[in-house]
Amino acid sequence: MITNLEIDEFVRQAHRVGDAGLTICSSGNLSWRIGEEVLISGTGSWVPNLQKEKVAICNLATGQSVNGVKPSMEHVFHLGVLRERPDMNVVLHFQSPYATAIACMKEQPANFNVTAEIPCHVGREIPIIPYYRPGSPELAEAVMNALKEHNSALMLKHGQVVCGKDFDEAFERAMFFEMACRIIIQSGFNYNVFTPEEIADLDTYILGKVTK
Repeated sequence: MITNLEIDEFVRQAHRVGDAGLTICSSGNLSWRIGEEVLISGTGSWVPNLQKEKVAICNLATGQSVNGVKPSMEHVFHLGVLRERPDMNVVLHFQSPYATAIACMKEQPANFNVTAEIPCHVGREIPIIPYYRPGSPELAEAVMNALKEHNSALMLKHGQVVCGKDFDEAFERAMFFEMACRIIIQSGFNYNVFTPEEIADLDTYILGKVTK
């Protein structure tokens, strides 16, 4: 059973997301799996100043709210990602300035690996999801498919979504994603990216992966 302390922590993390400028007003949403239940920011809530009474508690398997609070309109993809990814416990949909600017451009970069933090933490490949109406079944399905094998995705004309094993990992991915997009835009789209060989080197010496 979800405790008041866990709800307080969820609210604190939501405010952290807002303080970092990853969401404004009613943009974005956040979820946190605890056992067989999921805390989700409520529909119409403002993540930067989320209140306890606007936190929905949903059953992971059924998606039903167990505390009477209606979850975010994007709750379907939050729950879907958490069902598909038992290694992940937090899903964050955000709309940070530079990453959202890129999501709204006519063409998106083919490669976001401008600093080591991107392939090491965000993902060497960032799936780009076509535009679907926010809250639609089509968007939910596209996000779930994108995050089956990736930890971050860009939604055209909408925003971004990341997942993590905990709040810190999801927050880190969101912040580094925004950083990469800022570098890309401020460079005037004249930027370098890591080569496959350099990424393999990072895998070995930073992430500790052993290649055969």
